[in-house]
Parts: sequence; structure tokens; C-alpha cells
Amino acid sequence: PSSRPLCVATRVPMGPLSLLLALSLLSPWGSAGGSCPPRCVCASNLLSCSQANLSTVPAPLPRFTAVLDLSHNNVTRLRADWAPVRLPHLHALLLSHNGLAFVSTEAFTNVPRLRHLDLSSNRLRTLDENLFSDLGELEVLLLYNNEISTVDRTAFENLGRLRKLYLGQNRIARFPLELLREGTRLPQLALLDLSANRLRAVPAGELQALPAWLRDRLYLHNNPLVCDCPLFQLLDRGRRRHLSAVEDFQDELRCFLAGANALVKILDLAGKEPLNCSKAREAVLEAHLGDTVTLGCDSRWQGVRSRHWVTPGGERVLGDGGNGSVVLLTNGSLQLRALRPEDGGTYSCWVAGPLLNETLYVELLVHNFTLHGPHDTLNTAYTTLVGCILSVVLVLIYLYLTPCRCCCCRGTEKPPAPRDDSINSSVLSTTPNHAGGTGEPCGSHIASSAGTGQNGRFKGGGTPPLPARQGPKAQRKVSDPDSVSSVFSDTPIVV
Repeated sequence: PSSRPLCVATRVPMGPLSLLLALSLLSPWGSAGGSCPPRCVCASNLLSCSQANLSTVPAPLPRFTAVLDLSHNNVTRLRADWAPVRLPHLHALLLSHNGLAFVSTEAFTNVPRLRHLDLSSNRLRTLDENLFSDLGELEVLLLYNNEISTVDRTAFENLGRLRKLYLGQNRIARFPLELLREGTRLPQLALLDLSANRLRAVPAGELQALPAWLRDRLYLHNNPLVCDCPLFQLLDRGRRRHLSAVEDFQDELRCFLAGANALVKILDLAGKEPLNCSKAREAVLEAHLGDTVTLGCDSRWQGVRSRHWVTPGGERVLGDGGNGSVVLLTNGSLQLRALRPEDGGTYSCWVAGPLLNETLYVELLVHNFTLHGPHDTLNTAYTTLVGCILSVVLVLIYLYLTPCRCCCCRGTEKPPAPRDDSINSSVLSTTPNHAGGTGEPCGSHIASSAGTGQNGRFKGGGTPPLPARQGPKAQRKVSDPDSVSSVFSDTPIVV
């Protein structure tokens, strides 16, 4: 048999330089269609000109450049013509450590597909109007370790895909935090680093209303904040929820306390003078009978796969409850309608996140009375007023319009005391129908004869007539308020 040499495969170690050489043989830079700029290293669609002592961007740049690294050079100004032709494939531009002090508002016109922009560790002082408005696909923007003191709210216009914004270690005294509201200019922002700046106050109420997945990456440490209870409660809730921005930087979260010469830890202010801040209660809602409330499942995970609710009775909510009283909303919240006392308790939301699971608890307190709006309050006041008026009318009727409680006059009555200034005779008098002095009806009256000085007044009980007062100046007055007189009589008048 003929002997044939055996081929033995041996593995030759390949170092970084050999790998770069191998890539360069396969890259378009080695072809006739492009050439690598001087003092740069090129591999495939990567162009690295770092630490090349460049003062301008090398030209020309091939159109298929995807990553351009110009860090650690002396490019102090980035003009609009640094990329004279359109670079449709460029998605990463690194310009850190250049002493960069000026960036034209038209500098990114020819790189619209940029997703990663690093301008950190430079000398930028302002973020001008519409500075990054041409970067509609930008996802990561690094601006930390600059000298930025002014941020125009339109600098981040049209950055609908921005996810991470690093502005730490600058001189920012006010950042337009209204950009973080849902549905504003930065709808997908998931990380905002404002640490080590000059912020003295933040809108704690507005920040608490932000979703937990954004507050989990909102860094505010190493700022000269002024101590107050809303700030403490904002951070205390973050610590209870194990938010990274609070839990990982508890020692760096400090503030200025009135009368103190040094910064104090914000999370140590619970129950201490002079603020005496109370600890924050997490997710406690108060409602009344018949109200409609929505329980939010505010998870710190942004890419939630699934979630479900469990009632205080241990029942899992899968869909609409009885008669539509419990409704699962599309955003994962639980809506309770027509509240009853038995609806109170602690509800739990189970969240399946991309990395870990999370359980949130919401305590619902249902007060055992209804709380109506202004219209119902007015109706209640009106009803009370009408009731009072009716009560007064009934009292007046009782006092002045009560009918006679007896059908017959009393048989004996005490004669009234004589009065000197009254006339003891009248043309109208009551006389009994019978000789008896008792049991006469109240309606029997008789008029006695009239004459000068002889008009007598008689009571129904047979009271003798009183002597008439003589004299020309005699005045006629009612002498007995208890007597009853009438012009009508059932007996003839005797002349």
C-alpha cells in the first residue's frame, strides 16, 4: 500500500493584531472602493481614529462607515461641514475627550441614522435650541462631564426614540423635567442621569407621578438640594420599592438643612427636627361608597410580559367581575366601580418582568358613607333650609291658630278686678240663655238695654254688672280681656 502523508490540523493562536489584519482583508477598505484615512485603524465598517492627535475630522469618510471613533483628540469645534456627504450607515459617533466647545445645530444633518452619540468629557456649556432635532433615531446620548449650565427645552426635540440621557457632572441648576411627562418630547426615556449638578429643588409631586420604571433610573444624587418633606417622601418611597437610583446611592443623596453647615442624608430625616417628616405610605387609596377608583400596577420593569391581580379575599381577577364592577384595563390597572364596604382591603398585582418578577400591594380604604359633588351638597343645604322654615311655620300655627279646646264655657269664673280707667258697660255683652249659671253654650249672647250710665256688662256665669264710671271724660276701653262680645245675638234687644 502506498503511504500518503497525514494532514494534521493545528490551531494557531490569533492575537488582536492578527484578527484586525484578517478583518481588513475582508473589509471594503481593502477594495478599490475605499481607503482608510491616515492615522486611523479600519476594520470592516469600523473606523477608529482615537488618540491620533487630530484637530479636524479626517476626510473623506467612506459612505459605508457604521462606527466612527474620534475620541481623545483635539477636535474643539464640530461644524456643519464635518460630514460633507450623507453617511446613511453611521449609527455610532464617539467624540469624547476632545475639548469640544462648539457644536453646530446643523452638525448632524447628514447622519440621520445615528443611534449612539458620545459627547462626554468636553467643554460644552449650553445645549442650544433644536441641537439634536435631526437625530430622530437616537437612543443613547452621553453628555456627562461637561460644563453645561443652560439646557434649552427644545434641544431634545424630535428625539422620540431616546432611551438613555446622561447629563451628570455638569453645572445644571434647572433641567426642564416637564420633558419627562408621558406623551411629551421623550416618550421612551428610561434613564436620566442628573447627578453631580447644581440642582437645589425638584418637583417632588411631578416626579412621584412618573412611572416607576423611569424613577428607577432617575439619578439625583450629589446635588445641593434643599431639605423638605416632599423630597424625603419621594426618596423614601423609592427606597421601599428598591429603586436602583435610590437604593444604590443612599449615602450620596444629601441635602442642605436650615441652620446646618454641612449636608445631611435625606433618608435620615424621618421624625427628626426641625422638619419632623413622616414616613411615606406606599399605594394607599381612600374612597367612599359608590365611587369608582383605579388601582395602578406601577411596576419598575418596563418590558412587562404579563400581570394579574388578586383581591383581598384571595381571588384572582381574570376579567370583568360581577355586573362589570371589576374591570381590567389595557395598561394593567384594576378599576373598581360602585364601591361597597366589603371592597376595602389590600390588593396585590403580580408582575412578570423581563428579568425578575415583582409583587405590588395597593391598600384600599372604603369609607362607610357617600361623598357627593357640589350639586348634591347644594340640594342638602336647600332641604335643611326648607325643613327649618316648615318647623317655624308649625310653631306659629300652634301658638296663634290653635282652636278652642272646650265646647262649653265654664260655669264659674273669677270676676275680673275693677279698673278705674275702664268702662264697665258695653252695648255688646253676653247673657245666659237660662237661669242656671253652669253649662251654657259658648255661643249664647244677649245684649242688655242701653241707656245713659246703665249699659251693663254681664259674664256668662252670672257675674253681676259693674258700676259704670260717670263723667264727661270717661273713655271706653275693654275692661276684661277674658270676655267675649259679639254684635250677633239670639235674643231680642230690649230698649
